Amino acid sequence: DTRVEIKAGAVWDPVTEGDRAGERVMRAMIEERYPDHGIHGEEYGLKASRSGLTWVLDPVDGTRAFICGMPTWATLIGLNFEDRPMVGVMNQPFVGETFYGNPEGAWSLHQGTRRKLATRPARPLADATFTTTAPELYRSDAEKDVLKRLSQATRLTRYGGDSYFFCVLAAGQVDLALDAHMEPYDIAPLIPIIEGAGGIVTTWERGHAAKGGNVVAASSTRLHEEALKLIQP
Repeated sequence: DTRVEIKAGAVWDPVTEGDRAGERVMRAMIEERYPDHGIHGEEYGLKASRSGLTWVLDPVDGTRAFICGMPTWATLIGLNFEDRPMVGVMNQPFVGETFYGNPEGAWSLHQGTRRKLATRPARPLADATFTTTAPELYRSDAEKDVLKRLSQATRLTRYGGDSYFFCVLAAGQVDLALDAHMEPYDIAPLIPIIEGAGGIVTTWERGHAAKGGNVVAASSTRLHEEALKLIQP
């Protein structure tokens, strides 16, 4: 159901019954099988954990794409131990493509074919492909300047991918992914995929990305350092 409501707040933030219904189904399954586990979902908030394990859910990541009929939205499911993402899954029901990661690595699954993921070899920032969801996510002048500097410093900039860009980074197809004002459920399920493929992901301030905020992911430590020097000059 793609009928749209707008969440309360200053920023235009659409939600559909598809978002809510998807999360209700996932919560019910988790609560039945793992009653001691916590749940942190975009639509229905946080249920405290009694075990240290918390599921992180975003039933429709990329709601704007979803309501426009574009295939770049996805369902994100993660499992954290305390504050550390341990398992992450990104599924695109539209095309039947799944990315998943854990401490042993990261993989994709499509049409019955399973593939081990690995990020691209290190390359200079000037040769990098840079991705971000949308310019309007960068709200302050300082954030807009970061977007401008990285766009000018890299070879190619692409927009519109939501969580998919972080997964194609893990698959070795792009080099740098950046987004602003991410929530924990936007990024925590993607961290095991990125790190399992050999990438690195932090906040712009070099902090752990699992709690959200302004986030940068790179295919290599060297590229990550180059990007951070532009982000925080």
